[in-house]
Amino acid sequence: MPENDVIAAGARAVIRAPHAADEEEFLARVRDSAALHRPWLTPPATPADFRAYLERIAEPQAEGFLVCERESGALAGFVNINAIVRGALLSGALGYGAFVPYAGRGLMSEGIGLVVRHAFDGLGLHRLEINVQPGNAASIALAKRAGFRLEGFSPGFLFVGGAWRDHERWALTADMPGGPGAAP
Repeated sequence: MPENDVIAAGARAVIRAPHAADEEEFLARVRDSAALHRPWLTPPATPADFRAYLERIAEPQAEGFLVCERESGALAGFVNINAIVRGALLSGALGYGAFVPYAGRGLMSEGIGLVVRHAFDGLGLHRLEINVQPGNAASIALAKRAGFRLEGFSPGFLFVGGAWRDHERWALTADMPGGPGAAP
């Protein structure tokens, strides 16, 4: 992984922007992680989906990051900031997914912390929100570790896996105790 590609680095993980050259590894990780992701999310799974993903995160209202193992550069997961709103709101919604075999090893916690710090310090956002299906214990634990607080419940909030799913809303603001990028 070229050093100039790295947006932020932690002890074990780095975040960087996805590129077209990542397609093969990304899609292989998605295939290997299908059981982990269902029914919680549906990441890009075909070359056309991946190209559409790259186009979407190139728009001003989105940012995309790959979480990579620092030592090997291997893809450990991804984090997106979606629905970025500027002006008086300065907000965005995080979406993320870990990849097998890196799930449960702390790389996503570190990666989320790096993305949160970048969102507040680099992008100038004030608020981030994570929307999680109530049964997704691993994702809820990740939100808590990153310092997000539970704010509410939204029935039928997001269309995931062919159905409208209920979600809990977790949020973090730049001025909350623990501040930007609470310790993972």
